[in-house]
Amino acid sequence: MSDFVVTNARIVLEHEVVHGSLAVAGGKIAAISEGASTLPGTVDLGGDWLLPGLVELHTDNLERCFEPRPKVRWPADAAVLAHDGQMAQAGITTVCDAICVGIYGEKRERLELMEQSLQAIEHAKGRDALACDHLLHLRLEVTDPNVVALAAPLVDEPSLRMISFMDHTPGQRQWHDIEKYRQFQLGRSGKSLAEFEAQLAERMALQARYAERHKQELLRLFAHRKLVKASHDDTTVGHVEEAVRDGFTVSEFPTTLAAARAARQHGMINVMGGPNLVLGGSQSGNVGAADLIEEGLLDCFSSDYVPTSLLAAAFLMHHRLERPLPEAVATVTATPARVLGLADRGRIAVGLRADLVQAREVGSATRAMAVWKEGRRIA
Repeated sequence: MSDFVVTNARIVLEHEVVHGSLAVAGGKIAAISEGASTLPGTVDLGGDWLLPGLVELHTDNLERCFEPRPKVRWPADAAVLAHDGQMAQAGITTVCDAICVGIYGEKRERLELMEQSLQAIEHAKGRDALACDHLLHLRLEVTDPNVVALAAPLVDEPSLRMISFMDHTPGQRQWHDIEKYRQFQLGRSGKSLAEFEAQLAERMALQARYAERHKQELLRLFAHRKLVKASHDDTTVGHVEEAVRDGFTVSEFPTTLAAARAARQHGMINVMGGPNLVLGGSQSGNVGAADLIEEGLLDCFSSDYVPTSLLAAAFLMHHRLERPLPEAVATVTATPARVLGLADRGRIAVGLRADLVQAREVGSATRAMAVWKEGRRIA
Protein backbone atom coordinates (compact mmCIF):
# COMPACT_ATOMS: atom_id res chain seq x y z
CA MET A 1 0.00 0.00 0.00
CA SER A 2 1.42 3.42 -0.92
CA ASP A 3 0.30 7.05 -1.08
CA PHE A 4 0.52 8.83 -4.43
CA VAL A 5 -1.19 11.31 -6.73
CA VAL A 6 -2.03 10.91 -10.43
CA THR A 7 -2.74 13.88 -12.65
CA ASN A 8 -3.63 14.70 -16.26
CA ALA A 9 -6.19 11.89 -16.23
CA ARG A 10 -9.67 11.63 -17.68
CA ILE A 11 -11.33 10.31 -14.54
CA VAL A 12 -14.51 8.30 -15.12
CA LEU A 13 -16.78 9.02 -12.17
CA GLU A 14 -20.19 7.51 -11.55
CA HIS A 15 -22.09 10.11 -13.62
CA GLU A 16 -19.46 12.21 -15.38
CA VAL A 17 -15.90 12.40 -16.66
CA VAL A 18 -13.52 15.01 -15.25
CA HIS A 19 -10.03 15.89 -16.45
CA GLY A 20 -7.98 16.22 -13.34
CA SER A 21 -6.10 14.61 -10.48
CA LEU A 22 -6.68 11.91 -7.89
CA ALA A 23 -4.89 11.31 -4.59
CA VAL A 24 -4.52 7.94 -2.87
CA ALA A 25 -3.75 7.57 0.85
CA GLY A 26 -3.87 4.46 3.00
CA GLY A 27 -5.16 2.33 0.14
CA LYS A 28 -8.20 4.55 -0.38
CA ILE A 29 -9.16 7.42 -2.65
CA ALA A 30 -8.40 10.53 -0.63
CA ALA A 31 -9.25 13.36 -3.04
CA ILE A 32 -10.46 14.05 -6.57
CA SER A 33 -9.99 17.44 -8.21
CA GLU A 34 -10.22 19.05 -11.60
CA GLY A 35 -7.06 20.45 -13.09
CA ALA A 36 -3.39 19.54 -12.77
CA SER A 37 -1.49 18.72 -9.60
CA THR A 38 2.06 20.00 -9.03
CA LEU A 39 2.76 18.02 -5.85
CA PRO A 40 6.16 16.27 -5.76
CA GLY A 41 6.06 12.69 -7.03
CA THR A 42 2.81 13.16 -8.94
CA VAL A 43 2.33 10.60 -11.73
CA ASP A 44 1.29 12.12 -15.07
CA LEU A 45 -1.10 9.78 -16.91
CA GLY A 46 -0.73 11.72 -20.16
CA GLY A 47 -4.46 12.16 -20.70
CA ASP A 48 -5.29 8.44 -20.33
CA TRP A 49 -8.57 7.27 -18.83
CA LEU A 50 -8.69 6.45 -15.11
CA LEU A 51 -11.35 3.87 -14.28
CA PRO A 52 -12.37 1.91 -11.20
CA GLY A 53 -10.81 -1.55 -10.98
CA LEU A 54 -12.92 -4.00 -12.98
CA VAL A 55 -15.09 -6.55 -11.18
CA GLU A 56 -15.60 -9.98 -12.74
CA LEU A 57 -18.64 -12.13 -11.91
CA HIS A 58 -17.95 -15.21 -14.02
CA THR A 59 -14.73 -16.24 -15.72
CA ASP A 60 -13.74 -19.62 -17.13
CA ASN A 61 -10.14 -18.45 -17.54
CA LEU A 62 -8.75 -20.51 -14.66
CA GLU A 63 -9.85 -23.70 -16.38
CA ARG A 64 -8.10 -22.58 -19.56
CA CYS A 65 -4.88 -21.95 -17.64
CA PHE A 66 -5.07 -25.51 -16.30
CA GLU A 67 -5.52 -26.86 -19.83
CA PRO A 68 -3.75 -24.47 -22.24
CA ARG A 69 -4.36 -26.89 -25.10
CA PRO A 70 -6.40 -30.13 -25.36
CA LYS A 71 -5.03 -32.95 -23.19
CA VAL A 72 -2.25 -30.75 -21.74
CA ARG A 73 -2.49 -30.29 -17.96
CA TRP A 74 -0.51 -27.38 -16.49
CA PRO A 75 0.70 -27.64 -12.84
CA ALA A 76 -1.97 -26.34 -10.48
CA ASP A 77 0.02 -23.67 -8.63
CA ALA A 78 1.44 -22.30 -11.87
CA ALA A 79 -2.01 -22.29 -13.49
CA VAL A 80 -3.52 -20.23 -10.67
CA LEU A 81 -0.68 -17.70 -10.76
CA ALA A 82 -0.97 -17.40 -14.55
CA HIS A 83 -4.71 -16.85 -14.26
CA ASP A 84 -4.24 -14.22 -11.57
CA GLY A 85 -1.65 -12.41 -13.66
CA GLN A 86 -3.89 -12.39 -16.72
CA MET A 87 -6.77 -10.98 -14.68
CA ALA A 88 -4.61 -8.18 -13.28
CA GLN A 89 -3.14 -7.34 -16.70
CA ALA A 90 -6.71 -7.06 -18.02
CA GLY A 91 -7.57 -4.42 -15.36
CA ILE A 92 -9.60 -6.80 -13.19
CA THR A 93 -9.00 -6.26 -9.48
CA THR A 94 -11.83 -8.42 -8.09
CA VAL A 95 -12.62 -11.76 -9.72
CA CYS A 96 -15.17 -14.48 -9.08
CA ASP A 97 -13.48 -17.67 -10.21
CA ALA A 98 -16.17 -19.86 -11.78
CA ILE A 99 -15.37 -23.42 -10.65
CA CYS A 100 -17.36 -26.27 -12.21
CA VAL A 101 -19.05 -28.61 -9.74
CA GLY A 102 -20.05 -31.68 -11.72
CA ILE A 103 -19.66 -32.54 -15.37
CA TYR A 104 -21.67 -32.60 -18.55
CA GLY A 105 -21.02 -34.43 -21.78
CA GLU A 106 -17.49 -35.80 -21.74
CA LYS A 107 -15.85 -33.11 -19.58
CA ARG A 108 -14.89 -35.58 -16.84
CA GLU A 109 -11.54 -33.90 -16.21
CA ARG A 110 -13.47 -31.10 -14.49
CA LEU A 111 -13.93 -33.27 -11.39
CA GLU A 112 -10.17 -33.32 -10.85
CA LEU A 113 -9.82 -29.64 -11.78
CA MET A 114 -12.38 -28.59 -9.17
CA GLU A 115 -10.35 -29.90 -6.22
CA GLN A 116 -7.00 -28.80 -7.64
CA SER A 117 -8.29 -25.30 -8.38
CA LEU A 118 -9.61 -24.72 -4.87
CA GLN A 119 -6.45 -26.04 -3.21
CA ALA A 120 -4.14 -24.00 -5.45
CA ILE A 121 -6.09 -20.78 -4.90
CA GLU A 122 -5.98 -21.22 -1.13
CA HIS A 123 -2.27 -22.06 -1.28
CA ALA A 124 -1.53 -18.88 -3.25
CA LYS A 125 -3.67 -16.79 -0.90
CA GLY A 126 -1.80 -18.20 2.08
CA ARG A 127 1.51 -17.11 0.55
CA ASP A 128 0.10 -13.64 -0.30
CA ALA A 129 0.97 -14.40 -3.93
CA LEU A 130 -2.21 -13.19 -5.66
CA ALA A 131 -2.51 -9.74 -7.19
CA CYS A 132 -6.32 -9.67 -7.42
CA ASP A 133 -9.04 -10.32 -4.86
CA HIS A 134 -10.34 -13.82 -5.64
CA LEU A 135 -13.87 -14.86 -4.70
CA LEU A 136 -15.56 -18.16 -5.44
CA HIS A 137 -18.40 -18.76 -7.91
CA LEU A 138 -19.64 -22.36 -8.07
CA ARG A 139 -21.11 -23.50 -11.38
CA LEU A 140 -23.47 -26.29 -10.36
CA GLU A 141 -24.12 -28.83 -13.14
CA VAL A 142 -27.57 -30.03 -12.13
CA THR A 143 -27.65 -33.02 -14.51
CA ASP A 144 -24.57 -34.63 -12.97
CA PRO A 145 -25.67 -37.62 -10.84
CA ASN A 146 -23.14 -36.64 -8.13
CA VAL A 147 -23.42 -32.85 -8.08
CA VAL A 148 -25.06 -32.61 -4.66
CA ALA A 149 -22.42 -34.78 -3.00
CA LEU A 150 -19.67 -32.82 -4.75
CA ALA A 151 -21.11 -29.49 -3.64
CA ALA A 152 -21.70 -30.41 -0.01
CA PRO A 153 -18.07 -29.96 1.19
CA LEU A 154 -17.97 -26.50 -0.42
CA VAL A 155 -21.04 -25.02 1.24
CA ASP A 156 -19.16 -23.13 3.94
CA GLU A 157 -16.17 -21.96 1.86
CA PRO A 158 -15.47 -18.44 3.25
CA SER A 159 -14.79 -16.90 -0.17
CA LEU A 160 -17.98 -18.26 -1.74
CA ARG A 161 -20.13 -15.38 -3.06
CA MET A 162 -22.10 -16.76 -5.99
CA ILE A 163 -23.68 -19.96 -7.27
CA SER A 164 -25.12 -20.55 -10.72
CA PHE A 165 -27.23 -23.44 -11.92
CA MET A 166 -26.19 -25.04 -15.21
CA ASP A 167 -28.13 -27.33 -17.52
CA HIS A 168 -26.24 -27.83 -20.77
CA THR A 169 -28.57 -30.53 -22.10
CA PRO A 170 -28.91 -30.08 -25.88
CA GLY A 171 -32.30 -29.07 -27.21
CA GLN A 172 -32.84 -26.19 -24.77
CA ARG A 173 -31.17 -23.08 -23.36
CA GLN A 174 -27.74 -22.43 -24.97
CA TRP A 175 -28.30 -25.18 -27.54
CA HIS A 176 -32.06 -24.84 -28.05
CA ASP A 177 -31.41 -25.26 -31.78
CA ILE A 178 -30.58 -28.97 -31.77
CA GLU A 179 -29.42 -28.95 -35.39
CA LYS A 180 -26.80 -26.28 -34.68
CA TYR A 181 -25.62 -28.32 -31.72
CA ARG A 182 -25.39 -31.44 -33.89
CA GLN A 183 -23.32 -29.61 -36.51
CA PHE A 184 -21.09 -28.04 -33.85
CA GLN A 185 -20.35 -31.34 -32.10
CA LEU A 186 -19.93 -33.53 -35.16
CA GLY A 187 -17.47 -31.00 -36.55
CA ARG A 188 -15.16 -31.24 -33.53
CA SER A 189 -15.72 -34.55 -31.71
CA GLY A 190 -14.83 -37.11 -34.38
CA LYS A 191 -17.86 -39.18 -33.38
CA SER A 192 -20.04 -41.00 -35.86
CA LEU A 193 -23.65 -39.88 -36.16
CA ALA A 194 -24.77 -43.03 -34.29
CA GLU A 195 -22.35 -42.35 -31.42
CA PHE A 196 -23.47 -38.76 -31.22
CA GLU A 197 -27.15 -39.70 -31.13
CA ALA A 198 -26.51 -42.25 -28.37
CA GLN A 199 -24.74 -39.65 -26.24
CA LEU A 200 -27.51 -37.15 -26.90
CA ALA A 201 -30.13 -39.64 -25.70
CA GLU A 202 -28.10 -40.34 -22.56
CA ARG A 203 -27.81 -36.66 -21.71
CA MET A 204 -31.53 -36.10 -22.17
CA ALA A 205 -32.25 -39.03 -19.88
CA LEU A 206 -29.94 -37.57 -17.22
CA GLN A 207 -31.75 -34.26 -17.44
CA ALA A 208 -35.17 -35.85 -17.01
CA ARG A 209 -33.96 -37.83 -14.00
CA TYR A 210 -31.86 -35.25 -12.16
CA ALA A 211 -32.12 -31.61 -13.27
CA GLU A 212 -35.09 -30.34 -11.28
CA ARG A 213 -34.53 -32.66 -8.31
CA HIS A 214 -30.91 -31.61 -7.95
CA LYS A 215 -31.71 -27.94 -8.28
CA GLN A 216 -34.09 -28.12 -5.35
CA GLU A 217 -31.64 -30.20 -3.27
CA LEU A 218 -28.86 -27.70 -3.95
CA LEU A 219 -31.08 -24.76 -3.02
CA ARG A 220 -31.78 -26.42 0.32
CA LEU A 221 -28.08 -27.23 0.78
CA PHE A 222 -27.03 -23.59 0.36
CA ALA A 223 -30.11 -22.05 2.02
CA HIS A 224 -28.24 -20.89 5.14
CA ARG A 225 -25.70 -18.89 3.10
CA LYS A 226 -26.43 -15.40 1.80
CA LEU A 227 -25.25 -15.97 -1.75
CA VAL A 228 -25.94 -14.48 -5.16
CA LYS A 229 -27.95 -17.08 -7.11
CA ALA A 230 -27.91 -17.05 -10.90
CA SER A 231 -29.73 -18.87 -13.66
CA HIS A 232 -27.81 -19.64 -16.83
CA ASP A 233 -28.73 -19.43 -20.52
CA ASP A 234 -32.38 -18.50 -19.92
CA THR A 235 -34.20 -18.88 -23.24
CA THR A 236 -37.91 -18.64 -22.49
CA VAL A 237 -40.12 -16.57 -20.24
CA GLY A 238 -40.79 -19.84 -18.42
CA HIS A 239 -37.10 -20.23 -17.59
CA VAL A 240 -37.06 -16.76 -16.05
CA GLU A 241 -40.23 -17.40 -14.07
CA GLU A 242 -38.68 -20.60 -12.68
CA ALA A 243 -35.59 -18.65 -11.69
CA VAL A 244 -37.63 -15.98 -9.92
CA ARG A 245 -39.63 -18.66 -8.12
CA ASP A 246 -36.39 -20.16 -6.82
CA GLY A 247 -35.00 -16.84 -5.59
CA PHE A 248 -32.47 -16.17 -8.34
CA THR A 249 -31.51 -12.54 -8.87
CA VAL A 250 -29.10 -12.82 -11.84
CA SER A 251 -29.73 -14.10 -15.37
CA GLU A 252 -26.39 -15.10 -16.89
CA PHE A 253 -26.18 -14.99 -20.67
CA PRO A 254 -29.88 -14.97 -21.63
CA THR A 255 -30.13 -16.43 -25.13
CA THR A 256 -33.20 -14.51 -26.36
CA LEU A 257 -34.60 -11.00 -26.08
CA ALA A 258 -37.79 -12.49 -24.64
CA ALA A 259 -35.86 -13.98 -21.72
CA ALA A 260 -33.88 -10.76 -21.16
CA ARG A 261 -37.07 -8.70 -21.17
CA ALA A 262 -38.72 -11.06 -18.68
CA ALA A 263 -35.66 -10.95 -16.43
CA ARG A 264 -35.72 -7.15 -16.42
CA GLN A 265 -39.46 -7.10 -15.64
CA HIS A 266 -38.77 -9.30 -12.61
CA GLY A 267 -35.88 -7.12 -11.42
CA MET A 268 -33.15 -9.61 -12.31
CA ILE A 269 -29.66 -8.54 -13.44
CA ASN A 270 -28.87 -9.41 -17.07
CA VAL A 271 -25.24 -10.45 -17.63
CA MET A 272 -23.76 -10.94 -21.08
CA GLY A 273 -20.32 -12.09 -22.20
CA GLY A 274 -17.81 -9.49 -23.33
CA PRO A 275 -16.73 -11.74 -26.25
CA ASN A 276 -20.30 -11.60 -27.55
CA LEU A 277 -19.99 -7.82 -28.07
CA VAL A 278 -16.37 -7.88 -29.24
CA LEU A 279 -17.11 -10.54 -31.89
CA GLY A 280 -20.45 -9.03 -32.90
CA GLY A 281 -22.64 -11.89 -31.72
CA SER A 282 -23.00 -15.26 -30.01
CA GLN A 283 -20.97 -18.26 -31.19
CA SER A 284 -24.05 -20.41 -30.51
CA GLY A 285 -26.30 -18.28 -32.70
CA ASN A 286 -28.16 -16.75 -29.76
CA VAL A 287 -29.08 -13.13 -29.10
CA GLY A 288 -26.29 -10.56 -29.31
CA ALA A 289 -25.17 -8.37 -26.42
CA ALA A 290 -25.63 -5.36 -28.72
CA ASP A 291 -29.32 -6.23 -29.07
CA LEU A 292 -29.76 -6.12 -25.30
CA ILE A 293 -27.90 -2.81 -25.10
CA GLU A 294 -30.08 -1.29 -27.82
CA GLU A 295 -33.17 -2.22 -25.80
CA GLY A 296 -31.68 -1.03 -22.51
CA LEU A 297 -31.68 -4.56 -21.08
CA LEU A 298 -27.99 -5.18 -20.37
CA ASP A 299 -26.80 -4.59 -16.81
CA CYS A 300 -23.26 -5.94 -16.78
CA PHE A 301 -20.64 -7.87 -18.67
CA SER A 302 -18.58 -10.93 -17.81
CA SER A 303 -15.28 -11.59 -19.54
CA ASP A 304 -16.36 -15.25 -19.80
CA TYR A 305 -13.39 -16.87 -21.55
CA VAL A 306 -11.32 -13.80 -22.63
CA PRO A 307 -10.11 -11.61 -19.72
CA THR A 308 -9.40 -8.56 -21.89
CA SER A 309 -12.97 -8.58 -23.24
CA LEU A 310 -14.26 -6.92 -20.06
CA LEU A 311 -12.43 -3.65 -20.68
CA ALA A 312 -13.03 -3.93 -24.43
CA ALA A 313 -16.78 -4.35 -23.98
CA ALA A 314 -17.12 -1.16 -21.96
CA PHE A 315 -15.38 0.97 -24.60
CA LEU A 316 -17.19 -0.74 -27.49
CA MET A 317 -20.49 -0.03 -25.74
CA HIS A 318 -19.44 3.61 -25.55
CA HIS A 319 -18.12 4.04 -29.10
CA ARG A 320 -20.06 1.53 -31.19
CA LEU A 321 -23.39 1.83 -29.40
CA GLU A 322 -23.01 5.46 -28.31
CA ARG A 323 -23.68 4.97 -24.62
CA PRO A 324 -22.18 7.50 -22.19
CA LEU A 325 -18.83 6.24 -20.93
CA PRO A 326 -19.80 6.29 -17.21
CA GLU A 327 -22.83 4.11 -18.05
CA ALA A 328 -20.68 1.71 -20.08
CA VAL A 329 -17.93 1.51 -17.45
CA ALA A 330 -20.53 0.75 -14.75
CA THR A 331 -21.34 -2.53 -16.54
CA VAL A 332 -17.87 -3.82 -15.60
CA THR A 333 -17.36 -2.02 -12.28
CA ALA A 334 -20.20 -0.57 -10.21
CA THR A 335 -22.95 -3.00 -11.21
CA PRO A 336 -21.05 -6.27 -10.65
CA ALA A 337 -19.68 -4.86 -7.37
CA ARG A 338 -23.25 -4.10 -6.28
CA VAL A 339 -24.40 -7.59 -7.31
CA LEU A 340 -21.72 -9.08 -5.04
CA GLY A 341 -22.54 -6.71 -2.17
CA LEU A 342 -19.10 -5.03 -2.33
CA ALA A 343 -19.91 -1.43 -1.41
CA ASP A 344 -16.25 -0.45 -0.98
CA ARG A 345 -15.29 -0.69 -4.67
CA GLY A 346 -16.55 -0.38 -8.25
CA ARG A 347 -16.66 3.42 -8.30
CA ILE A 348 -14.19 6.28 -8.10
CA ALA A 349 -15.28 8.25 -5.06
CA VAL A 350 -13.55 9.60 -1.96
CA GLY A 351 -13.34 6.99 0.77
CA LEU A 352 -13.62 3.94 -1.48
CA ARG A 353 -10.81 1.47 -2.15
CA ALA A 354 -8.16 2.73 -4.53
CA ASP A 355 -8.79 -0.02 -7.09
CA LEU A 356 -7.88 1.83 -10.28
CA VAL A 357 -7.07 1.22 -13.94
CA GLN A 358 -5.15 3.51 -16.28
CA ALA A 359 -6.69 2.69 -19.68
CA ARG A 360 -5.47 3.73 -23.11
CA GLU A 361 -7.29 3.30 -26.41
CA VAL A 362 -5.16 1.79 -29.18
CA GLY A 363 -7.07 1.83 -32.45
CA SER A 364 -10.25 -0.13 -31.85
CA ALA A 365 -8.81 -1.83 -28.73
CA THR A 366 -8.24 -0.65 -25.16
CA ARG A 367 -5.31 -1.59 -22.96
CA ALA A 368 -4.86 -1.46 -19.20
CA MET A 369 -1.58 0.45 -18.89
CA ALA A 370 -1.40 0.32 -15.08
CA VAL A 371 -3.56 -1.31 -12.42
CA TRP A 372 -3.71 -0.64 -8.68
CA LYS A 373 -5.50 -2.59 -5.96
CA GLU A 374 -5.96 -0.73 -2.67
CA GLY A 375 -3.32 1.70 -3.87
CA ARG A 376 -0.72 -0.97 -4.63
CA ARG A 377 0.44 -1.38 -8.22
CA ILE A 378 -0.39 -4.92 -9.39
CA ALA A 379 0.11 -4.60 -13.16
